[in-house]
Amino acid sequence: MSSFYIENFGCRATQADGAAIEHQFRELGLDRAPDRNAARYVVLNTCAVTASAEQDARAAIRRTKRQNPGCKIVVTGCYAQRVPAEIAALPGVFAVVGNSHKSNLAQIALRKDSEKGGYEEGCFVPASSLSAPPGAEIFVSDIFAHTELLAAPVFDSANERTRPNLKIQDGCNNRCSFCIIPSLRGRSRSLPLEEVVREINQLVEAEYREVVISGINLGRWGRDLSQPMWGGRPGPPKFEELIIAILDETSLEKLRISSVEPMDWSDSLIQLMADCPRIAKHAHVPLQSGSDAVLRRMHRKYRPWHYREKIEKIRAAMPTAAIGADVMTGFPGETEAEFEETRRMIEDLPFTYLHVFTFSARPGTPAATMPNEVPVRVARERNRILRELAAEKKHAFMRSFIGTPLTAITLSTVNEGADRAWIEALTDNYLKMAIWGRHQSNRWFRTVVEGLEGGELIASVRP
Repeated sequence: MSSFYIENFGCRATQADGAAIEHQFRELGLDRAPDRNAARYVVLNTCAVTASAEQDARAAIRRTKRQNPGCKIVVTGCYAQRVPAEIAALPGVFAVVGNSHKSNLAQIALRKDSEKGGYEEGCFVPASSLSAPPGAEIFVSDIFAHTELLAAPVFDSANERTRPNLKIQDGCNNRCSFCIIPSLRGRSRSLPLEEVVREINQLVEAEYREVVISGINLGRWGRDLSQPMWGGRPGPPKFEELIIAILDETSLEKLRISSVEPMDWSDSLIQLMADCPRIAKHAHVPLQSGSDAVLRRMHRKYRPWHYREKIEKIRAAMPTAAIGADVMTGFPGETEAEFEETRRMIEDLPFTYLHVFTFSARPGTPAATMPNEVPVRVARERNRILRELAAEKKHAFMRSFIGTPLTAITLSTVNEGADRAWIEALTDNYLKMAIWGRHQSNRWFRTVVEGLEGGELIASVRP
């Protein structure tokens, strides 16, 4: 029997797409191979958010061709959508399937491999029309013409099947000057509420206790859904109404909400998260910059004082919540004074972790041609400064829980230490934890934190 292997690069949305592609192959009767070396079809599900991500994809193509020269390499994802002809020209590539055709990827791969039958007209752009080498066909079309949304639960790893991630929204209607993703994933589109509820109920029936909902622009869920009336009022559903429906129509023990843009953290959403014990106390709010001038050049839709107000409201409502942010250094024209505005803002606000990125110019975006490029050395030094500041804030936040009770869900199998056994866990407020003792995975425990070691809390189960 033929087998497949999928390697995902990048964000949660890409991982969710990979899970849906795996389902496609299984529906066609194929098994998942243990590694790329044993697979007939190797799918590289790529990212294009940075130049480095694209380099990783090219390296994976070379590595796969070297390790498994007889396999069929199918390149998909955002990189495939951006430059399909460039990828098709790489040695060893069997097919390039853009985001526009991901929903049919497995069928495309098997049909092309068997060389039987024909493709429906308009299904793909022939390689010859894009000067690609014979055999490496390209299946890409206008992403904005597509409305489907791939959705399948994603699990962190084979040994950590406790916190499935469910993508419920894709695409983005924002036009941040640095971001290429809208042109590669298309318009914002949502999984209908009844489908979200059905997916979560299936996970609950399979005994999963926590589900993470995610999207490219998660807070805009529902705005594309055509609903003449919703909940007794005109217009499409709101994001917080989806959360209420999940709580009302499922018995899910814990719902975790991934990244939500600042303008979508309404007072009602903050209060809902604060009041409901079934919602994890964890808010990820992208910042990008604390400088008003930089935010304007980025075409972001909020000002620093708006952002500060949101974070302060979240902390006031949830004193022990995890609060994270994405921050970018080295955006074109970022002066030392503008960077200092960002650094001071991060220092002042109660962040518990940061994801810090260095600006990477993406072809076709307005930022790629902006003047006053920041030297790489300077941008990386600013990145280092913010990462050190983030590490200090995270460490202080974790230490504040020593001696206090926390709830946590166990993630993995039991680890046998030199002196005693322990199991990895994650707290409600997004802190890594090691719990002493032999415990089942996928269980919630009330613990007492005893200390901090190696970036994780050390705890015992409360009697």
